[in-house]
Amino acid sequence: MSSTGESSAANGPVPLREAPAQPLSKPAPPGAEPSEESLGYRGPTACAAAGITYRQLDYWARTGLVEPSVRAAFGSGTHRLYSFRDVVVLKIVKRLLDTGVSLQNIRTAVQHLRQQDSIALPQLTLMSDGATVYECNSPDEVAELLQGGQGIFGIAVGVVWRDVEQALSQLHAERVDTGETLVRVNPTDELAKRRHRAG
Repeated sequence: MSSTGESSAANGPVPLREAPAQPLSKPAPPGAEPSEESLGYRGPTACAAAGITYRQLDYWARTGLVEPSVRAAFGSGTHRLYSFRDVVVLKIVKRLLDTGVSLQNIRTAVQHLRQQDSIALPQLTLMSDGATVYECNSPDEVAELLQGGQGIFGIAVGVVWRDVEQALSQLHAERVDTGETLVRVNPTDELAKRRHRAG
């Protein structure tokens, strides 16, 4: 599938192209049960779940690479608030950077990821030869890229999605509609408390 939404099944994998970014999430209506769409995550939580440093997070936000879609920081005393999908994108950006993909291609990939809905996004596989990032939606498209004979690596977005989901389930969140902090139990923290009590 191309970034314009056209099917690529007949043509094989299509390189990602720049397109306008779309918002990733909308706040849930007041009184609704917390869902991923109605929760936000502060910078340190986003860093922990995505496996990046706060310096990287701050730089990417200031340069517009990955900006928080829930709330930007305005002056002192305010905190950026990232959506679940923002954190997924942060983790993907980290992997792309680690494998040497250019910043320009990463920006294009980020814009493309932002256009996908919550059903399509986990189904995607991003492939890259280090120069270009491709979207693959089937094993045939992956195989077609691999036949080129050059080094190719892939990122299964669904795997990243599940990793982030697991990490965030143990970290504090903030309700977008009320600002209430949801304190979640981290099993490793609980284990550390037990060891401390036993010692």
